[in-house]
Amino acid sequence: MNPHIEERNLSRVAFRPSFNDVLLKPSLSGLCQSEKEAYQLILDSMEPGQMSQLDKLSFLNAVATLSGVVRDQANGNMNKYYPKTLLAKKIETFILEEPTVILDSSVRQQAMLCIVALSQVNPPFHLCQKLDLVNVSVTSTFSLPLIMPSLDRKESASLYLQTIQALDDMLQALVMEDMSPNMAILQSFLEIILPWLLLSDKVHEQIRALATISRLLRFICNFSELSHMASFSIIGKLIGTFSIFCLNPSQDICSSALEALYYLFIILVLQRSIRPKREAILKDLQKHFRGNWLANMQSLTMFFRKYLNPVERADVILVAMESMINGSTNDVFAASKMLKMILRYSVTEVAKVPEIIRLIYYHIDRVTERTAQNTIKKVFQLLVQSHTDEVILTLFKIKDQSQRDTHTSWEILATFPKAYQVIMEYLLQRIISPQAPEDQEADHETELSTLIATRAIHELLLVPNQQFEVQTFFASLFVALLFQISSLVTKGSTMAQDELNETKSMDTVSSSVEALKTLLRSSGYIDHMSYIQTLGGWELLVSPERHYEGVTLLARSLVVKNCWHNRPVFSFFIKTLQSPGCTNYFTALVFLTELLCCPDVAGVVDEVSTKIMADWFNYEELATAHLFLQITEVFAKHRNTIKLLNILQPYVLSCCYSSSSDLVMETFRMLQRILKDLTFHLSSTFIIKLTFTLVHFFEEESEELRLITFEIYASILAKVSRMNLVFLLRHQVLSLLILLVLHLKDVNAAVVEVCRLSLCHVATILHWSKFKVVFAKNDVFTILGALLKQERSKMLWFLKQSVALFKSPQAPIRQVAVWFAAQIIRNLNKAEEQEIEEEYAAFRYMQRDPDPTVSCLIVQTFYILEVKEKLMPPKAPSPFLCMRRIKRRCC
Repeated sequence: MNPHIEERNLSRVAFRPSFNDVLLKPSLSGLCQSEKEAYQLILDSMEPGQMSQLDKLSFLNAVATLSGVVRDQANGNMNKYYPKTLLAKKIETFILEEPTVILDSSVRQQAMLCIVALSQVNPPFHLCQKLDLVNVSVTSTFSLPLIMPSLDRKESASLYLQTIQALDDMLQALVMEDMSPNMAILQSFLEIILPWLLLSDKVHEQIRALATISRLLRFICNFSELSHMASFSIIGKLIGTFSIFCLNPSQDICSSALEALYYLFIILVLQRSIRPKREAILKDLQKHFRGNWLANMQSLTMFFRKYLNPVERADVILVAMESMINGSTNDVFAASKMLKMILRYSVTEVAKVPEIIRLIYYHIDRVTERTAQNTIKKVFQLLVQSHTDEVILTLFKIKDQSQRDTHTSWEILATFPKAYQVIMEYLLQRIISPQAPEDQEADHETELSTLIATRAIHELLLVPNQQFEVQTFFASLFVALLFQISSLVTKGSTMAQDELNETKSMDTVSSSVEALKTLLRSSGYIDHMSYIQTLGGWELLVSPERHYEGVTLLARSLVVKNCWHNRPVFSFFIKTLQSPGCTNYFTALVFLTELLCCPDVAGVVDEVSTKIMADWFNYEELATAHLFLQITEVFAKHRNTIKLLNILQPYVLSCCYSSSSDLVMETFRMLQRILKDLTFHLSSTFIIKLTFTLVHFFEEESEELRLITFEIYASILAKVSRMNLVFLLRHQVLSLLILLVLHLKDVNAAVVEVCRLSLCHVATILHWSKFKVVFAKNDVFTILGALLKQERSKMLWFLKQSVALFKSPQAPIRQVAVWFAAQIIRNLNKAEEQEIEEEYAAFRYMQRDPDPTVSCLIVQTFYILEVKEKLMPPKAPSPFLCMRRIKRRCC
């Protein structure tokens, strides 16, 4: 043992005074005289100072005696007499003080046995103290020189065997917890012991380590119930290590390794096999135990496949490969033979693939032995076949590319059966999926991975004799590369926090554009590339300011040149939009706006795809809303998509209420344009809902918006005939009749003209032939008088429509509305008067109107009603006049 290490260990366990030094006065009444003397000896010995070997042995015997007392007590606790932690520290110091060049006393042995005694009383040791005790004891024992049994050294050999037995007893005692072994603690112990096997160059130290591990595992085999078995994560490393040492030239090492491997297998059988088959498996293991190496390796192969989890299998492979890279000639030979045995079957469930690939990638040149080289190549090929995605990702995450030619690697991988498809699918998923949060935190690694993935796709597209696969992946690759470009171009300015990041982003954009060009070229779309190039599409595509113009141009090239893949491209865009986390939804919508102009694409649009697109217009983004309006207009141009307008309609009509006046105007202009292509037969639902929406905009102060609203309504009326005039629409037409008439007084002459035309359409729809001439030529008052005369049954309905126009911002319209309401009120009978209290209240309120003409009309109407009341026979007074008199008295 290195003296410097001993010195550090001594300083680490040096006694430090603490509050535990202030002890309670324990009750010694229950102790016999020898036990009291033992207690007093402990107190005296804990004082600082050197102790002789005899004093140390006396102290250890006293601690063992007191431990027995506490163990026999009900609810006994060593801390009632003296802190157990301080006692263990003292004993640990004894072990550290023992020389490692000679074994001439039993202090080391008795100290470990004393720890066994202390472990059996409360309170239990903390894990950290257990590890300190094990580390000190293992180091002190394993560092002893080789002691060969002989006549002249009989006592020394006996003492050594007793010391080894004491170490085993201590390890077994400390690994226990609540009557069963704690496998997490066992792993910690093994991690202390294993370096003596793997790093020592002394055979006797390796034998001691292996034998100690073997006996400890044999002890564990006695228990069917083990705690924290899931935390025992070094099974694979142990199996790999023991298997290699089974071929060691030293017979003692080989024998101990076989025993350790055997006991580890028993533990796995007891813990991971089903009970009915357990006995047969154990018998089979016993048959092969201490047999030839081949028989044991057959057992290893079976356990590798059936009893190890993916992480443990990976650990076995890693141990073997590290031995082939760094081990001796014998280790290389043993590891190669072991891997050949277990790799007869495909390594389908193996974890830590990136770690294995990195080990191969960086160290393959150090392996010179031909058998080992072939074995490593075998591992690499099997991982490529069964874990292609991880292999490829790892290869292109390796940063030291300047020393390796990755292009050759791609060509090799692409020659494996189905490897090209698997590789392409993974790389495709890598660049199209949203980045995980942990990737977003590591910007540099994320950008590098994206860049490598894009370049890898480019390389795969250049691999010869893969045209069929390129055609299969065209749509998904096209969309993925476009999204890649769009994401970097539009967001690159926020990602580039320094010049290096910006350079990487631009490199990725450049690689993506080149890959996209190669994809088009490999698919035979040379004309498409020329079209894009001529119009400057590639430059627009990488311009942050005009990127979406480039996207539009790219989509237009597919439409104009009638691309064979238009339908698959559309389907893949829809598939990506199905994900709520699609970050490139705006790019997709820009592209689809143009692609939907293709008749083949419009022919395959269905309700599902329409709803998927419509869901993205819930965002209150003006740019998205403008795109949506364009898509709606495209829908109106194809017979198949016209039938789907009712799905888009709620989103269209919501744009009418936007806080952006520009968006509102664009929405109305779009509605006006698409009405030209709609028929009432195919789009009746859309047209009727639009009619009800227009009601809110007839009184807009904006003359432009008001005019276009009336123009749209006129277009709707022009499409309606008597045959398709459903009840709902008929009711709405009649509800807007007075509004059309009163707007013949609109301040906008264009509105007046449209209203007169609309009235003529109404007369035609309702078969009011007697009104056609009246609507076409007469003034407002004549028309209203004619309506009042000819349609007296609708008089109350007309009154309600007139009252609604009391709020019109235009004074001339309010004047006519009040005048017409007055005419109706004057002609009501008693029964009808009872039904219009709300309308009368609104009529009376108009006395406050700022326009004097309106208030004058109201006053005149009330005087007329009073005169009419006086001339009527003496009956119940008019409710209007009663309400007016009440108001006067209140005033």
